[in-house]
Amino acid sequence: MTTRTSRPRAYVAGPLFDEGERWFIEKVDALVAAAGFDTFLPHRDNPPKDEFNVRQIFENDKRGIDECDVVVANLNGITTDDGTAWELGYAYATGKYLIGLHTDWRMRFQHEVVNLMLECSLHRMVRSLEELQVALAEWTAKRPG
Repeated sequence: MTTRTSRPRAYVAGPLFDEGERWFIEKVDALVAAAGFDTFLPHRDNPPKDEFNVRQIFENDKRGIDECDVVVANLNGITTDDGTAWELGYAYATGKYLIGLHTDWRMRFQHEVVNLMLECSLHRMVRSLEELQVALAEWTAKRPG
């Protein structure tokens, strides 16, 4: 956990399989950084993946979650990316503050926006980048330390 005098850290999670997904997550990352956070962005803060470094990338991503205060997760799409779901589950188990971002207008389930196991793990679900800014500002104002 960071102290009050240092910048909080955020892990920015989401699918990274095409240029559009990477563009959007980089936009989210820039917004989080502008809100006063140091960020960990997996595709930026890891070497390019190859057959020899998948364990290194896993450990680096896990460390990124261990060292963060907040996880901001892009939950858009037909289903939540499985890596993002793992990151949220691990972060939940370690007591991190979780913000889910779902700007996709499609409803996946009758009573939830995303799978109930994910949605009920979140501290906040936001539906726009503007709502994300508000959620980050509110967390910052109340943060422990």
